[in-house]
Amino acid sequence: MKLALVSFYLLAIFHIHFRGKVRLPFMRQLFDHSSFMAPINLFMHVFSKVPSKPYLSLDQFKELEPLQQNWQIIRAEAENLLALKKIKAAEQNNDAGFNSFFKNGWKRFYLKWYDASHPSAEQLCPQTYALLKGIPTVKAAMFAELPPGGKLNPHRDPFAGSLRYHLGLATPNDDRCFIDVDGERHSWRDGQGVMFDETYIHWAINGSESDRIILFCDVERPMRYRWAQAINRWLGRTMMTAAASPNEQGDQTGLVSKLFKVSYVAGQYRRRYKAWNKTAYKLTKFGLIIGVAAAIILL
Repeated sequence: MKLALVSFYLLAIFHIHFRGKVRLPFMRQLFDHSSFMAPINLFMHVFSKVPSKPYLSLDQFKELEPLQQNWQIIRAEAENLLALKKIKAAEQNNDAGFNSFFKNGWKRFYLKWYDASHPSAEQLCPQTYALLKGIPTVKAAMFAELPPGGKLNPHRDPFAGSLRYHLGLATPNDDRCFIDVDGERHSWRDGQGVMFDETYIHWAINGSESDRIILFCDVERPMRYRWAQAINRWLGRTMMTAAASPNEQGDQTGLVSKLFKVSYVAGQYRRRYKAWNKTAYKLTKFGLIIGVAAAIILL
C-alpha cells in the first residue's frame, strides 16, 4: 500500500515536470512547492474542462467581460491607490504566496482572496470591488505593479484549481514588458486581457522605462463534472483562504501566512548558513531530504 502511494506521488510529480515545453531542473522540481501539490494538480488537469495549453481563449470566460468593459474605471482606482502608495510589498513578511516576488520590485494590493475578508478593498476601491463581487468565478484578485527593471523569476504556481487572468490597466504598451508562459510571450496592453495556465513555467520582466499596473485575477478552473467542480471549490476555499495576506490593519491574515512569518525568520538563519559554507549547506539539505524520505517509507 505504501509503495503504491509513493509510486502515485512520484507519477504526479513526473506529470507536473513534463507538462509543457519549458521545465525546471529536475532536482529543483522534485522539491518545489508545486510538487507537494502534485497529486491534487494531477486531478485538476485530468478533469479540466479547458484544453491543456499555456494560453486560453477569453471566449470561454464570458463572465469576465464586465471587467474588460470597465477597465478605465478599474484603472482610475488603481492609479489612485498608486498615488496613495497603497500598492506595496507585505510589511511584516506575512504573504506566504508572493513573498519571493517582492525582492525584485513586484508589489500588490489585494481586492479579493477566496473567503478571506479585506475591508480595505471595499473602502478604497468600491467600484472594482463591486465588479469582482458580481463574478463568483473570480476567486482572488489584486492590483499588481511591476516597475521598470522589475522581474519575476521562472516558476510554477502551486495550485491548479485556478487559471490566471491579467487585464492591462496602466502599462508601458511596450514589447519589452512581457510575461513568458511555457516559452510563449505576451506583452500587456492597456484595456486588453489575457488568460493563461499558471501551472506552466512562467516568468515576467519589465524592460521598459515605464511602470506596469494590471488587474491580476485567479479564475476558478472549469471542470468536466459538477462533483469535480465541487471538489475544486472546496479545496480552493479551505487551502487558499489560509494563505490570505492583509493590505492594511483590519484585513484578514490566513493561518499559512501567519506561520510563514516564523518560517521566514528560520529562513534567515538558513541563508546565513548557506553563505558561510555552500558545501556544508548542500550536504545538510541532502541529508534532511533522505531522512524525511526514509521516515515516510518506514511509517
